[in-house]
Amino acid sequence: MMVVIALLPLALTPLYAVPFVRPVSMLMMADLVTLRGFDRQWTPIDDLGNRIVHSVMMSEDGQFCGHRGVDWGELTVVIEDFRAGEPTRGASTIPMQTVKNLFLWNGRSYLRKLLEIPLAIYFDLLVPKRRIMEIYLNIAEWGPGIYGAEAASQHYFGKPVRELTRRQAALMAVTLPNPRLRNPARPSRSMSRVAAIVERRAAQAGSYSACVD
Repeated sequence: MMVVIALLPLALTPLYAVPFVRPVSMLMMADLVTLRGFDRQWTPIDDLGNRIVHSVMMSEDGQFCGHRGVDWGELTVVIEDFRAGEPTRGASTIPMQTVKNLFLWNGRSYLRKLLEIPLAIYFDLLVPKRRIMEIYLNIAEWGPGIYGAEAASQHYFGKPVRELTRRQAALMAVTLPNPRLRNPARPSRSMSRVAAIVERRAAQAGSYSACVD
């Protein structure tokens, strides 16, 4: 049984590379099993609009188009900080977050992080970058029972995600690290400050976003 569970991501990854397949996350499955239900409106990346795509990329993984699933430079810095006893920050790339959402569990865990790395490399190898971004933006949690950028945009701003302003898209992006405590429609002062930085970076994404444009 454990072998089957371990091999499941290897079998599902090629399937998820197929454009018309609409994956669900482990959290979404948990919501179904517990009868809580969820709101997810799958939206092709072409219909999401560049504002949310660029904002999430520049907020979560600025080197998304350049690495092969893992940002080794950033990960090395985090490991060095850990060894020095200093506070560490997240080094998860979008492929790492995608495989975590699809196949693993939430919560801080070194075991989970170790599993994320080979799965992210494998996922990035088989799935095109643009498709990875499409999947991530359709399974990411944006609040309790709210999954995907379209459902979140409708919930928080009452409009399709492609109609978000640059600032609204940036606020959506900076919500992702802690979606159960952050509200993009009612941002804190620190959220607004970080969103302003993300907004500027997204507007100047240029070659950084070549793989998703």
